[in-house]
Amino acid sequence: MGSRHPSRPRTLDAGADAEDRALAWLEQHNLELVARNYRSRFGELDLVMLTGNRRAPTLVVVEVRCRLGRSLTPAAFTVDARKQRRLMRATLSFMASHARYANLPIRFDVIGMDGTAGQSSITWIQDAFRPES
Repeated sequence: MGSRHPSRPRTLDAGADAEDRALAWLEQHNLELVARNYRSRFGELDLVMLTGNRRAPTLVVVEVRCRLGRSLTPAAFTVDARKQRRLMRATLSFMASHARYANLPIRFDVIGMDGTAGQSSITWIQDAFRPES
């Protein structure tokens, strides 16, 4: 069975599939998609979502991690301090270019998928990290 895009490595297809599954999972949990694969000079935001009611929404930035096969460290726990800083800077860029979200509270979540393609488990860590004060 070939990949969806013959010129793309299998890991990119797995990442896109993981993002599709993560988005469906989050929408089932009443989060609303704002942006997908937002790119800035600071990095990429996989998913930007809204949660909460219309009067008090929270902007949720979701990093999606996928690991095929076995590993000692689950995918959800692979977002190190360097990646966290990049996500925070990219989020500031997103908010600067999308003024309607600029004053919302922000939450950083991580969704990890471990296992084989089609049979991976989902780990959702809400409020996985916070900006340093």
